[in-house]
Amino acid sequence: MWTLDELEPEIDDIRLRILQHRRDLKEYFVGRDVEIDLTILCAAAQEPLLLVGPPGTAKSDLVVKFAESLGLGTNEYFEYMLTKFTEPSEILGPIDIELLKQGRYIRRVNGMLPTARVAFLDEIFKSNSAILNTLLTILNERKFYQDGRPERVRLLMLFAATNEIPEQSELEAMADRFVLKVETLPVKDTHFGDLIDAGMLNEAYKATGQKPWARGSASLEDFLKFKRFMDLSFAMHAEPGADRAHWFPRPVFAEMRRIVRTLETEDRVFVSDRKLVKVYKLLRFRAFLEHGGAVETPDLELLSYTGNRRDELAVVGGKVRALLGLGDRRSA
Repeated sequence: MWTLDELEPEIDDIRLRILQHRRDLKEYFVGRDVEIDLTILCAAAQEPLLLVGPPGTAKSDLVVKFAESLGLGTNEYFEYMLTKFTEPSEILGPIDIELLKQGRYIRRVNGMLPTARVAFLDEIFKSNSAILNTLLTILNERKFYQDGRPERVRLLMLFAATNEIPEQSELEAMADRFVLKVETLPVKDTHFGDLIDAGMLNEAYKATGQKPWARGSASLEDFLKFKRFMDLSFAMHAEPGADRAHWFPRPVFAEMRRIVRTLETEDRVFVSDRKLVKVYKLLRFRAFLEHGGAVETPDLELLSYTGNRRDELAVVGGKVRALLGLGDRRSA
């Protein structure tokens, strides 16, 4: 594993490659800059991202193109649409019958979720309790069980999609794991001609077998090195308050606290302790990715995507941007 001394000389180049990678990916989508920004950020931080919106709003296409842009191999990307009838074997792999005859409960995981580096799970909240419990273990601990023993998964980046975010109590734990949630709304009203042009160009790419986005400016290794550098940066300031003192100026931290409290008191948006820590981490990642330094007030716009329920997403976004004096990025 890379050391801080090894990473420091190249981290600025890595950061710039990831930013160029983000710009390149935007060329193949219309009106999806916000979604792509969050995809790149969550990939760099290895935190899951939830895409919320109706069918036909480029959710799966975005994740597929992102995975292909990293040059992943056949077994390194996994996607599946979940239903209440989905069984664990459909995402973890079938039980090996020959080994089962020997009394061993081993799954054949090749090409399934445990071997993937990037995964996309559609309609995640329609899955049953067995799937949800399995996914929670994977998200929390990056492991699953083979023959009763924990085994590491290779998963680095998880993206999921849903039309709605149910309010059932049994689904709250899963919903809370997605610290960032973004609405993927139709863009035809604001980008009518551009949408058609881009769609026909994609049809041409399919017909000719072209994937120009696959020639990504950044590699999977770049994302892994960026994550490793940030982790080591956190470790350098492990004493209580040390990271904030170095990377999160006191006025900006106070503004973050004000926004979170306002969301909770005025809009009844619950922010769990776990989510608060994850938000801090993601703000640090965003700041370093965007400008290579400490968190600045504009970075707090990331709080716009911390709503819990579907009906909160637009409210939270509007409130955060108003508190920060920012306009709506989607209407810009």
